[in-house]
Amino acid sequence: MTYLRGDDMAILPAGERFRALVNRPGILRIPGAHNGLAARQAMRAGFEACYLSGAAMTASMGLPDLGIITVDEVCFFIRQAARASGLPVLVDGDTGYGEALNVMHMVRSFEDAGAGAVHIEDQVLPKKCGHLNDKKLASPHDMAAKVAAAAHARRHLYIIARTDAAASEGIDGAVARAKLYVESGADAIFPEALHNAEMFREFARRMPGVPLLANMTEFGNTPFFTATEFEAMGFRMVMWPVTSLRVAAKAVARLYDAIREDDGAQNCVEAMQTRAELYETIDYAGFEALDATIVKTIVPHGMPQG
Repeated sequence: MTYLRGDDMAILPAGERFRALVNRPGILRIPGAHNGLAARQAMRAGFEACYLSGAAMTASMGLPDLGIITVDEVCFFIRQAARASGLPVLVDGDTGYGEALNVMHMVRSFEDAGAGAVHIEDQVLPKKCGHLNDKKLASPHDMAAKVAAAAHARRHLYIIARTDAAASEGIDGAVARAKLYVESGADAIFPEALHNAEMFREFARRMPGVPLLANMTEFGNTPFFTATEFEAMGFRMVMWPVTSLRVAAKAVARLYDAIREDDGAQNCVEAMQTRAELYETIDYAGFEALDATIVKTIVPHGMPQG
């Protein structure tokens, strides 16, 4: 079914759908989707939500993840993912793009673009990937003010507060911040860059009843855990933020190497999605069928006689 049909008007807002997924039994698995096609592939694979990573969005633009992407640029990605997949999209809101009013503008803009949830982090600009060193944190009070502003502005958006404090303030500091953010209006907490299972379990033990998001990124501080293992540690959500982009970028790099070496792409066909597979993925036939239906409804039956 294409996003152009009007029979989806009864669907609940994306934020309400995301909240329902978090509140039901079991852990919510959220794969990263770096564009609309990847989001649609996630939907077709059976996932019920997807994630837009700031690192993946900026990397797809050829930029580093240093907080230089804008609200409008992120909304372009949100619209792609939401309309292509129909899924509630969790979006990386970085530091909120400024202070309280900027955060409120971000929340409304993301909702209007189709987002279901956002996470905001307690770094200051220039922010860094959560698994890099020398991150600089905002004061707990300043971050709490941003969370409160987001909660005040939202109509349905699910708000997740991310804390990067574990690296510099330890579990005690990260938990203290997390509790303040929940008191300020956060629906859930995202403790970034925890190093081992004991840290995940301890964080969950100290935040009873609060939904927690785990980040299963590659090449970072967190060892590989499965979604089932995160659930056993007390987490309600897990995401694989940049994985789809990393796989796609590696494949494209191999393609370009092959074209240069083989003077063409003839030896890469087996690695390609076929035209038929692509058209099935994007529902080409569904768009054509919708177009044909609409054309039939507007054909005139003849001019009135004078």
